[in-house]
Amino acid sequence: MRLHKIRGQCGIGFLRERASLPFYLKPSLLLTPPENDQLNHLVYAVVEYDIFYLQCEAYSTWKYQGRINQVQTQRVSKLCNSKDIVTINGMYPGPVVYAQEDDRIIVKVTNKTPFNVTIHWHGIRQRLSCWYDGPSLITQCPIQSGQSFTYNFSVVKQKGTFFWHAHVSWLRGTVHGAMIVYPKTGVPYPFKFPYQEHIIILGEYWLQDLQQIEHATLASGGAPPTADAYTINGYPGPNYNCSTNDVYKIDVIPGKTYLLRLINAGLNTENFFAIANHNLTIVEADAEYTKPFTTDTVMIGPGQTLNVLVSADQPVGKYSMAVAPYKSGRIVKYQNLSAIACFNYIGAASDSLYLPAKLPKLDDKLAVKTVMDGLRSLNQVNVFKEIDKNLFITIGLNVQKCHSKTPKQNCQAMQNGVLAASMNNVSFVHPNISILEAYYKKIKGSYTEDFPDTPPKFYDFVNGAPNNIPHDTQSLNGTRTKVLKYGSRVQLILQDTGTVNIENHPMHFHGHSFYVVGYGIGNYNPLTAQFNLVDPPYMNTIGVPVGGWAAIRFVADNPGVWYMHCHIDIHQSWGLGMVFIVNNGKGELESLPHPPPDLPQC
Repeated sequence: MRLHKIRGQCGIGFLRERASLPFYLKPSLLLTPPENDQLNHLVYAVVEYDIFYLQCEAYSTWKYQGRINQVQTQRVSKLCNSKDIVTINGMYPGPVVYAQEDDRIIVKVTNKTPFNVTIHWHGIRQRLSCWYDGPSLITQCPIQSGQSFTYNFSVVKQKGTFFWHAHVSWLRGTVHGAMIVYPKTGVPYPFKFPYQEHIIILGEYWLQDLQQIEHATLASGGAPPTADAYTINGYPGPNYNCSTNDVYKIDVIPGKTYLLRLINAGLNTENFFAIANHNLTIVEADAEYTKPFTTDTVMIGPGQTLNVLVSADQPVGKYSMAVAPYKSGRIVKYQNLSAIACFNYIGAASDSLYLPAKLPKLDDKLAVKTVMDGLRSLNQVNVFKEIDKNLFITIGLNVQKCHSKTPKQNCQAMQNGVLAASMNNVSFVHPNISILEAYYKKIKGSYTEDFPDTPPKFYDFVNGAPNNIPHDTQSLNGTRTKVLKYGSRVQLILQDTGTVNIENHPMHFHGHSFYVVGYGIGNYNPLTAQFNLVDPPYMNTIGVPVGGWAAIRFVADNPGVWYMHCHIDIHQSWGLGMVFIVNNGKGELESLPHPPPDLPQC
């Protein structure tokens, strides 16, 4: 690690290089003075080339400003095929954001593609900065071709592994990258400091253009095709065609301990991850420290992050890091070939073979439950017991009636229907204007405030799927929101349903983290459900168990408009999402600020 002192008109700061982290490139730096008198005590550097490689550090408060030069298409070659994909700065995965707790992040996004784009800062709670959260038509209109928008927010009381990604259409499949927020200077990790840190981004890759796949899938009324490959930091590994040398590698020294920052940026598949003959000790989940928990395999869903410690305690050799699907849905198709990377001991013979990793059976629900059972907050938290608002929300798939005149092309779900998804039997429809802007400006007609607290009827959600498809599997379409008073203490039960197919749903909540106080298999029963109110994990994405339920609790203390949705993108496209509106409290520190001047227009 090297520290570089920087002097400029605005003071003295430091830039820290972390050369052990992946995707590192040394950009050119330009110092500029503060833009207004309120920033006179701050130091910042503008990274002219790729903003995401440096961490800026000053003696007290500091500001980090950067520029994404462009959202652009880039020609890539994988799986015996070349095609153009949408990227940030021509990189796949995209560049890494480095910051420290409480930093201000300023990123200018310029769109040089023909597609609309937004950027979501996944896991960042955006305290009093809802305008910069990023989901298209929820908190902003998309950045159109040729336009720019500057994201400007602070990482308030947060640290850990996050990531950023596009939040419009299926662009997230290639437009994503890690965001690493370190503790404040002088604050150690609550575990032994690792010898090195490595970012591991899990992804999916299609030979066909993703936008074409999305449009064709929605037009068909049926399910999407499976990915052509899984990837680890963009590399599929030797199981796939033309990929013998397309392998990500970590070189390790015997006896050293490494921190792996796992991020699942995949579109439609949850994944198992394991390293041959090595244990994984989980120390962080969704950017919150956990009690150390050791396992040989983890399951990580799209939108989730895990930090694990791995000790290089095996004989010198080459060990597979493997990624395979978790097949939670009975009727869902998956890519069965695993992605492989190399955990390579320095000194291993160049011609030695990879030792294979042992992964669970692809439908092993017990392996998933074992990891979830092991997640506990590092310290006692004592979750609130008095509840102001109780919500019970069913999640799952639906089959709608198809009214197309060309049913063979457009009615490819069961019984010639159209697949959909819903929460409390409401399939979310994106409006034509940002809900946040409509809420702030009191524009009528783009959304309603009548999202139901409970499903329209109670029945055996898991096992009582209607037989008369599609007549009894309809959902209602609408842009319906739920309004919460500022400071409300909320309990939310998320219940998986078997209307079409039970499966695990990674549910992500913008603007808040929540305590996962309980979960189980079957229908939720308040008389028998067991809750942990002492040290539950504090998360932003929860995998609601296949054929089961999860109970979360949070305080609605962040005014604005916040999206909750399944992070499996096809489910989101089918309508598995809803919006919370948190009203203002008292005073400026509890109120939504004014919109930024360069907010994109629809």
